[in-house]
Amino acid sequence: MGNILMKTVNRIEWYLKEAVPLFLLGTSILFLLDKTHSLEWLEAVASPVIVTLLGLPEKATGIFLMGFLRRDYGAAGVFDLARQGLLNENQITVSIITLTLFVPCLASFFMIIKERGLKTALWMFSLITTLALVVEGP
Repeated sequence: MGNILMKTVNRIEWYLKEAVPLFLLGTSILFLLDKTHSLEWLEAVASPVIVTLLGLPEKATGIFLMGFLRRDYGAAGVFDLARQGLLNENQITVSIITLTLFVPCLASFFMIIKERGLKTALWMFSLITTLALVVEGP
């Protein structure tokens, strides 16, 4: 029992030292992007891909962007759009599968950078994003 308790304490300590600062960094970046209106710019850049390639409404672009920045918001956003009647069954399926295949979230991306380096993380992000869009594209 002591061994299990020791390993649990060690894991909690690791999480608090390693993961929590990255989550805070991700939240800070999201806050800065929002306050500088950079989220609006990112939506404008990403909108043609989401609307044209995936056949989703323009409002879905913000959902996808927020889904990368805050993973839990992606699913909640798709649910909200569907509840409002802005997504049909096919669009719901496309949204859910694409969000599932995306890089989990900004904090996870930072962990990939920390563990693998920036070059590898960017390569993985590009490959994963391309795969997610190709799988659900036309």
